[in-house]
Amino acid sequence: MISEMGTGGAEALVAGMARSGGQFGWQSAVASGGGHRAEALRACGVPTFTVPVARRRATGVLRATTATKAAIRSFRPQVVLAHNVSASLVARLAVLPGRLPLLTVFHGVAETDYTGAARILKRTSRTVVAVADATADRLRAAGVPDPVVIPNAVFPQPERVDRNAVRAVHGVAPDVPVALCPARLEPQKRHDVLLEAWAKLDGGAVLWLAGDGSLRDVLRVRAAELGVADRVRFLGNRCDVPDLLAAADVTVLTSDWEGMPIAVLESLAAGRPVVATDVDGVRQALAGGGGVVVPRRDPAATAEALRSLLFDPRARAELAEAGRASVRREHDPRLLMRSYDELLRTAIGAS
Repeated sequence: MISEMGTGGAEALVAGMARSGGQFGWQSAVASGGGHRAEALRACGVPTFTVPVARRRATGVLRATTATKAAIRSFRPQVVLAHNVSASLVARLAVLPGRLPLLTVFHGVAETDYTGAARILKRTSRTVVAVADATADRLRAAGVPDPVVIPNAVFPQPERVDRNAVRAVHGVAPDVPVALCPARLEPQKRHDVLLEAWAKLDGGAVLWLAGDGSLRDVLRVRAAELGVADRVRFLGNRCDVPDLLAAADVTVLTSDWEGMPIAVLESLAAGRPVVATDVDGVRQALAGGGGVVVPRRDPAATAEALRSLLFDPRARAELAEAGRASVRREHDPRLLMRSYDELLRTAIGAS
C-alpha cells in the first residue's frame, strides 16, 4: 500500500519490489491512488487496486479505508506492507489487529513531524522499517521501539534513449553542462535555494527541474527575478528520469530533509555525481563516494560544489566511478529483497 504511484522515490521502490517479488516466491498486488507506475505494473501482470488518497480529511480516510477493505477481500494477502504513515493508518483501519500483519516502510518526514508520526506508527504497525540509519535514530528517539533498517536500493533500469537525442529534444547542445534536479516542486525540496545558487554560477550551464508541484509558478517568478530564467528549464512531471540522467552531467538536490532518496541512488548508479544537502539519508547514500554534500540552505556552498563538477570532466569521472561502486556495494536490490523476504515471512509465521 502506498498513497500514489507516480514519479517519487518510494513509488519506484514499490514498483521494483512488486516486479522482483516473484523471484522470492511472492505474489504481490499494489493498492494506491494510481499513477504511471501503477499503470506499468498492471501492464506487466501485477494486480493493482485503486485506493483514493486520504489527504488527511475524515471523509478521505473513510473512502480510502473502504477501498482498502475491498482490495484485501479481493486479493486475500497474508501480510500488508504500507509505505509511510498515511497508508499505514488507512491499512490499520481496514484490518483489525491480529487478523493480518501490517508492516510499515517509513521514508521520512520533516524533523518536527516525527513525534506525530511515531504516535501513529506505534498503534498501527507490527514492525517499522526505516530506509536509513539516521531515520531509524529519529524514530527511536520519538518513541518507536526497535525500527528495522533496510537501506533503499536501485532496481535495474531498461536501456535508455541516446544522450544527445535527449538533449536535442530539450534544445541543449552536446557540450553544454547540464545539472538535473529530479524533485517535486514543494517546500521540502527547497528549489528557492537551488535557484539562488544557480544565479551565482557563471557560464552557459543549464538547470533541468524535473518535477511539478504547488510552487511551480512561484519558482518561475523567482527564476525571472534572479535573471536565470533562460538557464532554467521547468520540465514538469516526468516518467523518463533515467533518460534525463543519461543526458545530464550532475544531479543536484537541496532538500531540507530526506529519508534515503532514490533519486540520489539512481544518479550514482547512472554514473552521475551528486551535489546534495547534508541531511540524514543523503549523508548515508553519499558516504561511500559519488558526490559532494553541502550545508542546508546555503546557496553559496551549493554553487561552489556545482561549479567544481559542471566544468571539470575529470572530477566528474572520478566521482562517477566511486558512486557506481558504492551503489553496487551498499544498495544492491537483491540484498534489499532478501531482507524484506525474511521480514515478511517472519511476520506471517508469527501471525
